[in-house]
Amino acid sequence: MARDAGVSRKTKETQIEIQMDLDGSGKADITTGIAFFDHMLTAFSTHGFFDLKILAKGDLEVDWHHTVEDTGLVLGQVFLSALGNKKGIQRFGDNCVPMDEALSSVTIDISNRPYLVYNFPKNLKSGTAFDAFLAKEFFQAFCTEGRLNLHINAHYGINEHHVLESIFKAMGRSLHQATRINDKIAGALSSKGCL
Repeated sequence: MARDAGVSRKTKETQIEIQMDLDGSGKADITTGIAFFDHMLTAFSTHGFFDLKILAKGDLEVDWHHTVEDTGLVLGQVFLSALGNKKGIQRFGDNCVPMDEALSSVTIDISNRPYLVYNFPKNLKSGTAFDAFLAKEFFQAFCTEGRLNLHINAHYGINEHHVLESIFKAMGRSLHQATRINDKIAGALSSKGCL
């Protein structure tokens, strides 16, 4: 059964097209107009073994917020569509990833109950204009549309770039783990019988 999907969304602020294959090999073709965001999404794709194609055009002259948030919205929609009926998936994923002095963990429950917990160290050295607030907006949009319970805990770090990269890599690894099919799971991994 193929677990891939594509979604397009066009507003007055952004035009976004995303294709995702949950059972890919980590191939990324990403263009958002925000080089650091492209780098983070590529890390997410590589470490999650997702084939991911993103073409996003937004009003970057106004702010990066619209493009970042809308990319999260569409990625969540694509993810949910590619996941299908969720039959046999592991459901839970948890990974901790270091990046030099930074350490972050991401825990996921594909529960159909969207909720974001986002803990990020304060007073970091910023190496990029793409900051922790923008990342939070992306993850909020992604978990809402993807119907995920998502806990992101950046335990420590000094360089904001390193902390964000450790988060995106941990996100990819955790999502990969949660979406794997387990033959022992007959339907949905839930006492309710559905997710």
